[in-house]
Amino acid sequence: GQTKIELLEPMNEESTVAKFIEKKGEGVHHLAFCVDSVSASLEEAESKGVQLIDKAPRKGAEGLNIAFLHPKSTLGVLTEFCENPKEVK
Repeated sequence: GQTKIELLEPMNEESTVAKFIEKKGEGVHHLAFCVDSVSASLEEAESKGVQLIDKAPRKGAEGLNIAFLHPKSTLGVLTEFCENPKEVK
């Protein structure tokens, strides 16, 4: 499959990225998995006991639906579901 690397930098000292770097240092912020349906993926994750940050999809980069899973449920790694661009209508 395809791989995409997104480089993030804080836009100000109060941004989520700035707070992450202050707390944990530079490095991997999160992993993202492209899925056909963020809603269906959230339902499946929640049914398996995964703690959700987002209970419903929201718009992310490029206007795609996204949602985050809590790192406490994903071995300490912030995890994102992002909808495949071809599936967005």
